[in-house]
Order: sequence, then C-alpha cells, then structure tokens
Amino acid sequence: MLAVWEAGKGRRYPDPSRVCESVRRMLPPGPKSSPLVQTLRWSFRPLAFMQECRERYGDAVPVRFLGFRTPMVLISDPEAIKALYTERSHGMPAGRNLTLEPIMGPRSVLLLEGADHLAHRRVMLPPFHGERMRSYEGLVEEILDGEIDSWPLGEEFAIHPRMQAVTLEVILRVVFGVVDGPRLERLRGLLSRVLSETASSGAMLAALVSRRFGGRGPWRKFQRLLDEVDEQLYAEIAERRADPGLEGREDILSALILARFEDGDEEGMSDSDLRDQLMTLLLAGHETTATALAWAFDLLLRHPRELARLRESLAMGEEDYLKATISESLRLRPVVPVAGRRLATELKVGGTTLPPGTDVAPAIWLTHTRADVYPEPFSFRPERFLDEPPDTYSWIPFGGGVRRCLGAAFAEFEMRIALREVLTRCDLHKADPRPERVSRRNITLSPRDGTPVVVSARHPARDPVVA
Repeated sequence: MLAVWEAGKGRRYPDPSRVCESVRRMLPPGPKSSPLVQTLRWSFRPLAFMQECRERYGDAVPVRFLGFRTPMVLISDPEAIKALYTERSHGMPAGRNLTLEPIMGPRSVLLLEGADHLAHRRVMLPPFHGERMRSYEGLVEEILDGEIDSWPLGEEFAIHPRMQAVTLEVILRVVFGVVDGPRLERLRGLLSRVLSETASSGAMLAALVSRRFGGRGPWRKFQRLLDEVDEQLYAEIAERRADPGLEGREDILSALILARFEDGDEEGMSDSDLRDQLMTLLLAGHETTATALAWAFDLLLRHPRELARLRESLAMGEEDYLKATISESLRLRPVVPVAGRRLATELKVGGTTLPPGTDVAPAIWLTHTRADVYPEPFSFRPERFLDEPPDTYSWIPFGGGVRRCLGAAFAEFEMRIALREVLTRCDLHKADPRPERVSRRNITLSPRDGTPVVVSARHPARDPVVA
C-alpha cells in the first residue's frame, strides 16, 4: 500500500487516493444516506444523529461528510478510546491545518506534532496549574462582579453572550496581561470581531474558499483584520520583553516569554511563536468556556433541587458539589462533540479492526451517555461525581492523551468562579423553562437561544479578602 508524508510533519500515512476503497471495505456498517444528508444531520441535529448511529450500528460507526474522501469512524467504547489516546503515533485528522493554521498560525500548539508539540506543552502547562493559576482568582472575580453589576433586573437577556464577554476579558487580562489603556480597548474590539467571524461556520467557509482561490473577497477582509490584531499583539510582546519588571508579572504571556525549552534553548519562544500561542489560547479558550457556562446555567435553572443543594453548599464555603456540578454539566453537554485522530497503526474496537489511515473520532456525547457507565445517563445528577468518579476515558470533555486540552484545569477553575459568583450574587431563573435546543456554532455545540434568563434580585459583592 502506497504511503505519503503529511505536509511539513514528517509523518507517514497511507495514501488516501489509494486506500479510500480498501479502508471502506474494512470498516463496520454505517448509515447508507449520502454524504450531503449526513452532513446536514450532523450540522442541524447532531445529538439525534449520533444517538441513531449508536442504536443502529453500535460502538463504531463510519459516517461520511462532504469534502472528506474517507469516512470518519465515531467510537464510544472507553477501552477503545483509551487505546486510541494512549498511542502517541496517531496524528491529527486531515483538514485540520487548512482551517486552523491561517488563523492560529503554523506554530500553534494545536497544530504541532511529535517532539515539537510535547516541548511546547511542557512550557505552556505550568501557568494553567497550581499556585500560578490560583493567583488569578481575584482578577477573575473582579471581572465577573463588573459584569454582574451591568445585568438588568427583571428583564430577559441571554446569558451566553454575557459569559462570552467575561471569558474574553479573562483572556485579555489574565492570559495576554493587557490590563488598561488604549491597547486593551483596541484589542477588545478587534478580538471580538475575530471571534464573531470564526464562530460562524458559513463566514469562515466563505473566507477559506476565497483564500484558496487567490485571497480576494471575504478572505482579504478577514486577513486585514488579522493583520490589525497582529500589529497590536507584536507591540505588546515587544513592550513586555523590554519590561524590567517582567519576572514579577503574573499573566500567562509573561510566563511564556520567560519559559525555556528543555533542550536548553536560551532564547525561548520567538515573537511569532508567542503570537501563535496567544491566538490559540484565545480561540480555544473563549467560546468553549463561555458555552460550557451557558449549558451549566441551562441545566441548573431547570433542576431546582440540584440548584438549591449547590447554593447551600456555596453558602457553607464548600466546593465539592460545585465541582461535581461542572463535571455533570460537561458530561451531558460537552462543548466539542468529537476529538479525532488519524490512525498510524490499527485499532481494535470490539470485534472490529480499523486499519491505519482511518480517521477515528471519539464521539464524546455518546461516551458520556453510556448506560453501562452512567445509570440514568440522560438525567442531571451531579452527585454521581461525588460517589465514584468514572474512569478517565469515560469522561472526556477535554479530549485525552498527549493532546488533551492544556487549558482544561483553567477552564474548570474559571467555571467554578463564574458559577459561584453568579449564584451567590443573583437570584435568577430561566425565561423559558423548556430545555435549550442544541445548535452547531462552528465546532461547538451551543444553546440555540443563548440561555435566556431573568435576574429578580442582585446582592452586593463580597468584600475582598485581605491577606
């Protein structure tokens, strides 16, 4: 079987033009409808489509989407997912570079492979864990208190865009370290436009297609926006490098400037490398955390018993039930539906052996709703995460293995602060008691109406803790 090198990665995979039919012959049965029909169902009713696939075909289901020459196999068996994620030779699925590299940049940790990827993960993980991460708590609380103070009383508003405003401000001030002045205002406006454009699948498709055919039209307009963002980011990086107080700063950009790779490189990350990581953290950490919070409020405000228990535990200064609530919310409403790999070696799923070259994607929601792992899998029961936490590969909202989301701990940390602040400072209820419908927002599964809520009372912010 002929092989090809993945462009720029030095990784050998079977040639898709030669293996397309042979791979299909080795795959388990799946939906017979056309790629167009499957793409539409995946786009507009993803949970129903995945549920039907599981009910009819089991734990390994090949699905076909427009624009892909070979099927993508959805898997939901935790043991198979463990085998997939623990084998480091598997690479990223085809098409990832085409959609992400123009925005995040070629040095994005999401796009790097092999030793280069691991080296970047090692220097980027420390700011998102431990004492360094906990030092951001006061700033995140300040951002949330300012946001909550702006909410109207007795009027309906969608909480999803308000959480987006919060997560963007956290990225600007905690990650980028821009705390005030004209650059903060300028970046806030520019990055809001970038996020708006990238959140729209249609807008991004039009831009990427126009880039493919000469870069005119939508792509040229979007590229001018990215150029403006880059101008501001490079200016901030230059000023930060020249700051004599750099080592005393606590933001993540400063930590990355000071970081050094294990190979002894005294220079650390270049300016372009830093720019690519900042854009990666923006795009990977903004929409996902805001959407996870919107889903958490949708679930909590529809379950009064669980909401009351959470409020009571927060009043007592306990956070175990809060953490369990977040875990259960991410189980029922994972923000990203799949996190795939392209097989470099064969993978066994039940009685099926998937050949090298197959694109395999753990279907996160299907894994999270297995009745053999989670009794009453569609019920909102945070206490299940207090009793006996599930196996690592039965709960995978952040993916797994060496490519597990490096900001996972920070996202949960930010969610804990946001839920705690909102629920202790506000009495609120859903404007519509019905469950939010799931809508695709680029690669995420978002609440279709943004989770409309009404605040009936607002309480004063807590006095800051004096050390």
